[in-house]
Amino acid sequence: MAVGKNKRLTKGKKGSRKKAQDPFLKKEWYKLQAPSMFQNKDFGKTIITKTAGTKIASEYLKGRVVEVSLADLQSNEELSYRKIKLCIEDVQGYNCLTNFHGMDMTRDKVCSLIQKRQTIIEANVDCRTTDGYIVRLFCIAFTKKAKNQQKVTCYANSAQCRAIRAKMVEKMSELGGKGDLRSLVKTLITADPGKDIETAAETVFPVQNCFIRKVKVLKKPKFDVTALMEWYADENTASADTGKKVATEETVAGAGGRY
Repeated sequence: MAVGKNKRLTKGKKGSRKKAQDPFLKKEWYKLQAPSMFQNKDFGKTIITKTAGTKIASEYLKGRVVEVSLADLQSNEELSYRKIKLCIEDVQGYNCLTNFHGMDMTRDKVCSLIQKRQTIIEANVDCRTTDGYIVRLFCIAFTKKAKNQQKVTCYANSAQCRAIRAKMVEKMSELGGKGDLRSLVKTLITADPGKDIETAAETVFPVQNCFIRKVKVLKKPKFDVTALMEWYADENTASADTGKKVATEETVAGAGGRY
């Protein structure tokens, strides 16, 4: 090829230089809202690409799982070792309504409980709640020295571990199956079910630091908006509206309803 004949060979393609656009101009923010059992309802924001053509933003938000510390939801730093997973179930305007998806413990908390010269006992069980959710509960406990024990170690043998594990499964099955998911979550975040397991296992071997370590939601019933809105109903007003007492006429036995 003769030099200088193809003048466009050294140049780039025509119109290849595009103006750099900020990707955040195409995004929008949505508020994350927690169920009414938690103290702080608005706990954060999430970002999504704006609705364009057939890609609807709210549809892409549904099913998104967010992880948040229970300390932030309850304004209590003592609960910072608990992590709560919430799943976005519905979008109303710019508000994302979430539902319980799981619970976990932080790694540093679990590591702080593990020590030498003791036995770790773990168990898990699948429970079906009354409203159709299937949840898997994981429990962890550690053996401790008996009162006035001189021996350095406090190991439990395999038969004792099996017996304690059976007690754990029994208590967790009772906890998971006696009510709906809402009551289960409320018990897990407010009460301490580990203490009941410790008391039950005391007859077999003394245990300490018993926790419901993890909760997984394995299966959910078909999505229902009214069921979801029950999680957001104000509990104080719901319990206060019990109606008025109806006055009853006093009757005398054997008087045919008359005095």
